[in-house]
Amino acid sequence: MPQPRRNVELKAVDRDPQTTLAVALAAGARDLGVLVQRDTYFTVTSGRLKLREQEHGPAQLIAYERPDDPDVRLSRYHLIDVPDAATALAGLSATLGVRVVVAKRRQLLQWDNVRIHLDDVEGLGRFVELEAVAAPGADLQAERAKVERLRELLDLRPSDLRAGSYSDLLTPQPDAELLQLARDVANRAYAPYSHFHVGAALRTEDGRRFAGANVENAAYPQGQCAEASAIGALVAGAGERLAEVVVASAGAVAPCGGCRQRLSEFGGPGVIVHLVGPDRVETSTTLGALLPLGFGAKDLPT
Repeated sequence: MPQPRRNVELKAVDRDPQTTLAVALAAGARDLGVLVQRDTYFTVTSGRLKLREQEHGPAQLIAYERPDDPDVRLSRYHLIDVPDAATALAGLSATLGVRVVVAKRRQLLQWDNVRIHLDDVEGLGRFVELEAVAAPGADLQAERAKVERLRELLDLRPSDLRAGSYSDLLTPQPDAELLQLARDVANRAYAPYSHFHVGAALRTEDGRRFAGANVENAAYPQGQCAEASAIGALVAGAGERLAEVVVASAGAVAPCGGCRQRLSEFGGPGVIVHLVGPDRVETSTTLGALLPLGFGAKDLPT
């Protein structure tokens, strides 16, 4: 298997795009023109996978892994040329599900082996990305030094730095009250055997909220998942169709297979499901992505 390519990267808000461009050019960067790009991110279990389409250029499938750290970080990635972007998009969307689409206008500069991206991202604003391309086997010291040098030249301050990707910034954030509700009930879970506390909070289409925690039992099969507890509360409270789900736990775990099916009884494939850890939302996906071939009333014999 080919070894992944490597970049040393940094992302920051661009407080003054005109000054950023002028300083970069004065430092010797070459202006390579403007790219209009559309990145479709798919739902995957690890790393990130996106199909990049761009005007007047080839499409590529980009699979990459990178820590969600606001400081300088290492990205490992594979690039796959895609001659038929429309077919690839249709196939991947149907099998994996689309997480989010990022549309941007990128002015591309080159400073030595560092790509400078001056990005205008639809729905987010203006950003600077620095990508120092590492040679195979490089120890990355020179790449890190160059990124740090550009960071100083462009006056990218700690408060400007951003973790994650544009896809993370564009992913819908959970309802604040629903998020707190899930965390609160997780703290009250009855888990004397596993010591793994889970809370689930559901928001219905009419704005009502219901929650439940996992309940364990010494006879292990008799325990109940947090999602099942929350659904019981929803039914008891005469709640109806789901609009949003938050599942909170120490490990930001996804619902088990049975609970994915239970949730699908009350919500369609577009229902947003947020998987939350102690400090942040780790993943936001959809019920359809979690349960692509769920069983429903339509599958029952008439």
